Amino acid sequence: MRLFLASYRFGAHYDIFASLVGAPGPIAVIANAFDSWPRGRAAALTSELTPLRTLGFRPEEVDLREYAGRPEDLRRRLARFPVLWVRGGNTFVLRAQFARSGADRVIPELLASDSVVYAGYSAGACVLSPDLHGLETADDPAEVRPACGIDPIWTGLGVVDRPIVPHLDSPTDPERTGNALADRLRAAGTPHWALTDADVVVREGDETRVYTG
Repeated sequence: MRLFLASYRFGAHYDIFASLVGAPGPIAVIANAFDSWPRGRAAALTSELTPLRTLGFRPEEVDLREYAGRPEDLRRRLARFPVLWVRGGNTFVLRAQFARSGADRVIPELLASDSVVYAGYSAGACVLSPDLHGLETADDPAEVRPACGIDPIWTGLGVVDRPIVPHLDSPTDPERTGNALADRLRAAGTPHWALTDADVVVREGDETRVYTG
């Protein structure tokens, strides 16, 4: 299994990402964490595609809304890509779209077979956690039903064994820092990864490492 999980894009560790994925090639971009903000969605997608192209990748959007109730079609589409790039936004909206499309089953299976590298930041990283409770301090669960037509799901995919708390001390988004949640988890003695926008968590095989900025 290969994971590259960040608070914001590559953090301060593009070199680690490059060594994990190898030479730039096709990459699937999943931007569904922005589905509850339709006015900004196109710009959010472009903000991912353009830098990836500049780095030599050939990005294509895989819109999970097109695969609702069609998990086998989604599996065939994702299997064409060596890397999945899952951007940030609303974690609860992203989780709901994973459920509607079957990505919450397909992606863990692809990871277990080491068929893809999963690179996700912010919501794209948090959704792999076992539990999403606490993230409502930054992401609004009430946005799920209007955007996705289902109620919020409070369990993550459980691909990693602890919560991921992004944007610790973030200067780019001070209203959505993870400090309060990180403090709560620390006080409860709950293992977690609290990441600044420079930090990343990388898993390769059975080894997991945290790289700080």
